[in-house]
Amino acid sequence: MLAVTDLRKEFGGLVAVDDVTFEIADGEIVGLIGPNGAGKTTLFNSITGVLEPEDGTHVEFDGTDIVALETHDIARKGLVRTFQIVRVFNEMTVLENVTTGALFGNDESISRDEAEERAREALEFIGLADKADVLAANIPIAQKKQLELARALASKPRLLLLDEIASGLTPGEIAELTDTIRRLRDERGISVFWIEHIMDAVMSVADRIIVLNSGRKLAEGTPEEIRANDSVVEAYLGDEA
Repeated sequence: MLAVTDLRKEFGGLVAVDDVTFEIADGEIVGLIGPNGAGKTTLFNSITGVLEPEDGTHVEFDGTDIVALETHDIARKGLVRTFQIVRVFNEMTVLENVTTGALFGNDESISRDEAEERAREALEFIGLADKADVLAANIPIAQKKQLELARALASKPRLLLLDEIASGLTPGEIAELTDTIRRLRDERGISVFWIEHIMDAVMSVADRIIVLNSGRKLAEGTPEEIRANDSVVEAYLGDEA
């Protein structure tokens, strides 16, 4: 589904992502971990058109090179992301927020009524249906993260990129989130690429883990293989392994 080859991003001579290559298959949940400053969010931004990667980078989604596309065009193809810092429209209701996801998703012919119906379905799936008419400004951070996930779901993604969506949540909220991510794949057929620092969360649900360190791919494998990798333990996991 997603094939990234030699992705490189520099900032004034500083190499933030250093020739990273990987693939994500249809139906996979893949975790992306690494210490702060490893280049994880820069990698996401370079894939989704927020940043322009260096020449020689190839990013193919469903066999189409998307490097030159704008962010909204990439989203319309079904590659959608959330952000590390929650970005909701506080002056709009929860339902209105999710409706925007449907309106600007990968179905350009959708009507406002159809978009609202899809938004209500997404809220029901995520568990926010009872908050539909509440202003987004008036819900707690955990529900804002659910809201951003529901908005992404309403856009009908095929591959969903999640950027530290579990940070700041309680253990109970994290357990609900990991269950939701698993259901996104199992019930909706959505593949997931997930940046996360909370190891128990990502290790419990991911089929495969990619590890970045100083912009380079340090390791790739199953959660069990990553936990047993001495280089990963030294660079990142430490006592958490």
